[in-house]
Amino acid sequence: MQKWHSIFHRNTGLSPYVWVVFYILPFYFILRSSSTYELVIGIIMIIVFFVCYVLSFVSRGWLVYFWTSLQMVISITMSLLFGYVYFALFLAFFIGNIQNRISFFTFYSIHLITTLATINYQFVTKNAVFLTQIPFILVSVIGVILLPVTTYNRNKSDKLQGQLEDANKRISELVKLEERQRIARDLHDTLGQKLSLIGLKSDLAVKLINSNPIRAEAEINDVRQTARTALKEVREIVTEMRGTRLEDEMLRIEQFLNAAQIEFVLEGDPKLTNTSLLIENVLSMCLKEAVTNIVKHSGTTTCTITIEPTTTELVVKVKDDGIGIATDTLFTRGNGIRGMRERLEFVNGSMDIVSDKGLILIIKVPNVFNQALEVEAGE
Repeated sequence: MQKWHSIFHRNTGLSPYVWVVFYILPFYFILRSSSTYELVIGIIMIIVFFVCYVLSFVSRGWLVYFWTSLQMVISITMSLLFGYVYFALFLAFFIGNIQNRISFFTFYSIHLITTLATINYQFVTKNAVFLTQIPFILVSVIGVILLPVTTYNRNKSDKLQGQLEDANKRISELVKLEERQRIARDLHDTLGQKLSLIGLKSDLAVKLINSNPIRAEAEINDVRQTARTALKEVREIVTEMRGTRLEDEMLRIEQFLNAAQIEFVLEGDPKLTNTSLLIENVLSMCLKEAVTNIVKHSGTTTCTITIEPTTTELVVKVKDDGIGIATDTLFTRGNGIRGMRERLEFVNGSMDIVSDKGLILIIKVPNVFNQALEVEAGE
């Protein structure tokens, strides 16, 4: 929120100082006066106006109002005594740089009214010096009317442009941050499952190396293949968002659970027809993380995944008959639950965890087919 004393646009560049060059003009009008008294008064007013003009640009708060008001008084006096009306242009430029809306319109109205009143008075009194410069006075009146408005709008536009650039920079940084977090989650979900599978098969190979060397060799070959698959998936994640069908993910989940000697039960059809690839990819990542947690922490012997599509949403349930959430270490932030929730929130989904003779993970996502996303993913 803008403070009441921050009324002036600070970034005015060299413009105020360029205007100072025109201070040589009032001396022409003053030196035409035959009175020494008027000559001294005129020079003093020029100097005071110059000082007030500079101070009005560097001051803050009520001093800005004071110096501007004093400039108006001097401008009116110079017009009445010497027929010099051009200080009004200096004031018009300065008023246009006031960024506070109320202050701008207040000074603009007062300055316009006093300038027009002074000019009309000179016409009524038929000031000879004044009447000889009617074309320039008309130009000055136009400047007094238009210059503050154009300057004010230009400064406002520059300010909005600066705010827009700052906002775009911030959005760019947030996009980069979100992309880093997404890649981190993808790497965690993908490598977590694959490394767990490698660990399980390696332990099994060690146990079988003496009793069943052929089976141990097969397990080692599976470890090698899993490592290659993990490397391939990491490369795909780094280059772009990898689209994964739920049907394909179920095959990998079944392989993973079988390696951990956990029975896998699938209820429902994983081949979805009314769900976008984006949502299927999110579901696949969430199920991958859920199954990894089950293998690591649940101590279960059976894992059941149920797919229940409805007209409005798709419900996926992951159930095990393990220890549930009896311990404080189960499904903590480090186990990826937070990442799962963030993924689901991105597609307007939700997730609930219920402990009932084990653990039930309930995932819900909108069952809306987005053709545009599907076509883009297919490309």
